[in-house]
Amino acid sequence: MTNGYTKSLPEVVNDLKAELKEFVATRLAMLRSEMSGKVSSLKEAIPAMIAGAALLWLGGLLFTGFLVTAIALAFGTAWGWVWSFLIVAAAYLLLGGMLAFGALAKLKKTKLVPERTIKILKQDEVWLQTEAKTQI
Repeated sequence: MTNGYTKSLPEVVNDLKAELKEFVATRLAMLRSEMSGKVSSLKEAIPAMIAGAALLWLGGLLFTGFLVTAIALAFGTAWGWVWSFLIVAAAYLLLGGMLAFGALAKLKKTKLVPERTIKILKQDEVWLQTEAKTQI
């Protein structure tokens, strides 16, 4: 007596396990590929960012010394040094705050999420749901 099926239940389960392993391996490979491209871009940019930050810091120190001296000489009094430090500090705080908020806004726009992989996984979910409905 045959029921029309050529495979036994253990064979079907083994086939299902093999297909699931292949499915997961493919999706993981896609994720690795997409993320490695993003990570390699970051790896290339980090040394330049560090060198640029160091030079900006050094230039900032020298420029600060120049500003404080120029403002203090313009005041020409003993309190000129105090006012010059306060003026330069306030200007740096204002500029630094503006730059920090701008950078924060830009980081919020940047997405490190593997969008392509998530899109395909959602398509797979829909496909699996329709397959499950048709098989029942």
